[in-house]
Amino acid sequence: MTLKTRLMLTNLVLPLLLLAMVIGVVLVLAGQRERTALETHLTQSADLLAPSLGTALADGDHDALAPLAGRLLALAPVRGVSVQVDGKATLLELGTARDLPSPPADGTLRWIDRGRQWILQTPLPLASGAWLTLDIDASSLMLAHYQHLAIGALALLLAGLLLFGVTFAWMRHLTQPLEETCRMLDQLTSGIPPAHLPAPVEPELAALTHRINRLADHQVAARDDLEARITQVTNELQTAMETIEVQNIELDLVHRRALEANRAESAFLANMSHEIRTPLNGIAGFCRLLGRSRLEPRQREWLEHVQRACDTLLMLVNDILDYSKIEAGCMELESTPLDMVALVDEVLGLQAPLAQQKDLQLLGLVYDDVPPTLRGDPLRIRQVLTNLVNNAVKFTDHGEVIVRVMVEQARPGRIVLRITVSDSGIGMTEQARQRLFQAFRQAEASHSRKFGGTGLGLAISRQLVEQMGGEIGVTSTPGQGTTFFFTLMLEGHEGEPPPPEMFLDGEQILLEEPHAPTRWALRHLLTRWGAQVIDRDHPAEGTCMPSFLLMAPGAEELAEARLAALQQRLDRLGCPALLLVNTPPLDLPEFSLPHGGEVLGKPLSRAALFRALQRQRREFSRPRLPTPTDTTRLLVVDDTDTNRRLLQAMLEGPGLEVTLAASGEEALALARDQAFDMVLIDIRMPGLDGIATTRALRRLEGCWQTLPIIAVTAHVPRERRHELREAGFDDALAKPLDHRQLTRLLQHHLGVTLAGTERPVPPASDAPVDRVAETELPVVDLTLGTRLAGGREALAQELLAGLAASLGDSEAAIRTAVDRQDDHALLDALHALNGACRYCGVPRLGLLAETLETRLRASGMHAMTARLEDLFTAMREVQAWQTAQPSSTTNATARVSSSVSDR
Repeated sequence: MTLKTRLMLTNLVLPLLLLAMVIGVVLVLAGQRERTALETHLTQSADLLAPSLGTALADGDHDALAPLAGRLLALAPVRGVSVQVDGKATLLELGTARDLPSPPADGTLRWIDRGRQWILQTPLPLASGAWLTLDIDASSLMLAHYQHLAIGALALLLAGLLLFGVTFAWMRHLTQPLEETCRMLDQLTSGIPPAHLPAPVEPELAALTHRINRLADHQVAARDDLEARITQVTNELQTAMETIEVQNIELDLVHRRALEANRAESAFLANMSHEIRTPLNGIAGFCRLLGRSRLEPRQREWLEHVQRACDTLLMLVNDILDYSKIEAGCMELESTPLDMVALVDEVLGLQAPLAQQKDLQLLGLVYDDVPPTLRGDPLRIRQVLTNLVNNAVKFTDHGEVIVRVMVEQARPGRIVLRITVSDSGIGMTEQARQRLFQAFRQAEASHSRKFGGTGLGLAISRQLVEQMGGEIGVTSTPGQGTTFFFTLMLEGHEGEPPPPEMFLDGEQILLEEPHAPTRWALRHLLTRWGAQVIDRDHPAEGTCMPSFLLMAPGAEELAEARLAALQQRLDRLGCPALLLVNTPPLDLPEFSLPHGGEVLGKPLSRAALFRALQRQRREFSRPRLPTPTDTTRLLVVDDTDTNRRLLQAMLEGPGLEVTLAASGEEALALARDQAFDMVLIDIRMPGLDGIATTRALRRLEGCWQTLPIIAVTAHVPRERRHELREAGFDDALAKPLDHRQLTRLLQHHLGVTLAGTERPVPPASDAPVDRVAETELPVVDLTLGTRLAGGREALAQELLAGLAASLGDSEAAIRTAVDRQDDHALLDALHALNGACRYCGVPRLGLLAETLETRLRASGMHAMTARLEDLFTAMREVQAWQTAQPSSTTNATARVSSSVSDR
C-alpha cells in the first residue's frame, strides 16, 4: 500500500466514517425522541377529554360529544375521531377515519402502528363499553426524519471536502521531497551527476535530504575512480591478450603436431597390427594342421601351448587395432540387413568348444516381438555380443550363460533392442564394476594372469555401443553371477511375428531336456511350429508313440558306465532320435541310433534344429524303392516350352509320369489338386519366380514340406546353393542338363533309376564352345544339339525348330525392354533365351546370349547394349538356317502347336 493511499485512509476516509456514524446515531436518537413526544402528547390529550366524553355518554347528552371530539380533531396529526359503543355501534365519527379495528377485549389503552397511520384506542370512563378511537397521520415524523438526514449528509459532504483539501495539501507537502529524492536516485542510477536537493523545513526530511546529497557525492567520486581503474585494467588486459594470442598460435602449432603424431601413431598401429596378424594367422593355421598329425603327448602339449599363445596374441592385436581405429575416429558403421536369430546362434556357436569343456549351458532367446528384418551393422553387433558371451563363459565354471534379445521401444522406422547376457559365474564387487569399462583395466588385477585378456574388450564394446546410439551397463552380485546389458537403435518396423519356418502338423515330439530354460525355449519353438510336445515326466493322456525324440543326455549319461542304459532306451524307442549333446565331438562315445536320427551339438541353433527335423521327417516319411508297379509323379515348371519338352523327354520311362507347368501360378494350382513325388522348377520366371513358388509350395499342408524340390537354372554358383537351400530347395541342377546328373538326382532323392542310359553320340568335331572365338562358332551344330538332347537326334531337331520359331518373340521382348530401360524385363528375356539355347545346337547364339546375360547381371544395361546387334544377327542366322531346311516351316509349326497343347 502506497504512502498516498495510507494518508487518504488516515486523514480522509476514517474521519468521514466516524462522522457518518455520529450523524447516524444522532438521527436515530432524534427520531425516537420526536416519536415519543408525539405519542405522549396524543395520549395526554385523549386522557384529558376521555372523562368528559364518558360523562356525556353516561348522561345521554349526545349533542355534547361533537364539540368535545372536535377539540381532539383540531390536533395537527389527528385525521379522524370515532366514538364506539360495545365495539359495534359508532355514535360519533369526525374527520376521515380509515379502517378502524375493533376495540381490545382487555379494556386497556392500545397503540397500533401501521407505518404512516397510527391508531389510538382508549376506553371512556363512566360509560361502559364506550371507546374513543383516534386516526393519527404520522407522515410528519417521516418528513422530519428526511430533513434531518439531508442536513446530516450535507454536513458530511462539507466535512469531507474540508478533510480532502487538508489531506491533499499535507500529502503534497510530504511527497514532493520524496519524489525529488526518487528523481535524484534515478539520475544516479543512469550515471547522470545530479544537483543537490534543497533542505526541507521538517527535520526528518532534512536529514534524509542531507544523506541523499552525500550519497550522490560518494557515487560521483566512486564512478570517477572506477573509470580510472577500468582504463588501467583495459590497458593491462590488452597487453595480456596480445601475449595470449601469441601463446595460442604456439599452442595451435603444437596441437597440430600432436594430431599429426597421433594419426601417425594410429596408422602405425594399424599397419603393425595387420603386419603382425598375417604371420600369426599362418602360425595358427599350421598349428592346426600339425595338430591333425600323429604327435607324442609331450609334443601335443607343447603344440597346445603354442596354439593358445597365438590365439592370445591374435586377440590382443585385433583389440589394439579396433581400439586405435576408434580413438582415431576411423570406425565407420554399416547399415545392412541383419537377422538377430542367426546372429545370436552364430555367436553362441563360436563359444561352444569352451562351454562344452566346462559343461556350461549356452542358450539364446530371441523374443517373438523382435522383427525378422532389421538394418544395422551386424559385424560390430557380433563383435560386442561375442566379447560379452566370451567373458561370461570365461568367468563361469558351472551353470549357464543365457542371451536374451527383446524389444524395449518401438518408434516409426526405429526399433530399440535390449540385449542381455547373464551368467552364473563369479560375479564382481561395486568397485570392480566402476572400473570395468576402462581401457586396459579388468575387474581384478589377478584376472589377467588367471583368465587372460588385455582389458580392451569391454572398453571397445562400450564405445561401439555408444557409437551405434545405445547404452551398456552391468549388474552383478559376488558369487551369484553377472548380467551385462546394452541397447541398440536399429532401422526397422514393428509388425506381426514372422511365419513359422515349418509346420509339424500336430506331430508328437517327446522332449527330454534337464536344463529348464532350454526346455522352455524348445517347447515354445516346437509348439510354434505346430508340434505336440510331450513331457517325459508328465505325459498327456492318450499319447501314442511319438514321431521324434528330442533328448539332451548329460555328461553322466554319456559316461561309459551308463552308456549301455542309454543305448537300450534308444533301441526300445521306435522313432528317430535327435540327441542334443554338450560334449566336444571327439569326446563322444560310440553308440548307434537304430531307428534313425542325428547327434546335434549344443548350443542348438534354430536353423540346425529346423534342418535336422526336416531331414528326419523326409527320411522317416520317404517310401522305400518303388516296386515296378509304382508310378513316380514328377512336376516340371519352366516358362520356356523348349526346356519343358526336353525335361519331359529326358524323364520319360516306365514308372515315371511327368506333368508340365508353364508358370509358378500354374504349378501352385496343380499342387493343390494333385500329389507329386518331386518338383523340378526353373529359378527365374516372369510373375511368380521359382524361389517364391517354392516357398509357397512349402507352406502347403501334407507332404509338401518334405517333398524334394530341385532348382533348375543356368547360374548355380557355389555361394548361391546355400541361399537356395535356405529358400526350401533340396538340390540344384545346372543347364544344360546332363543325363548322368539327372539319374543321380532321382536315385538320391527318390531311389528311382531312369530306364535307359545315354545313347551313344558321335564325337563333336568342333572344339569346346568356351574356347572358340565367337566368330568361328557355327550357327547350328546338330551334333552338339544331339548330345545336349541326350542322344536323341529327332528331339534335337524338334527343339531347334521350336527355338527358331520363338526367336521373333524373344527379339521383340528384348527390344521393348531396351526401349523402356527396364533391366528386370531385359534380364528375363535374355535368361529365357539363354536357357533355350543351352538345349539346342546353336553355339554362336548361345555364347552371345550367355555373355550378354552375364554382363547385364554384373554391370547393368549400359555394358551390353553395344552387343545387341550381334545377338539379333545371330538370331536371324538361326532363323535363316531353319528356313532353308526341307519342310522346316511345316514341321516347326506342327511342333509348336503340339507344344502349346501340352501346356
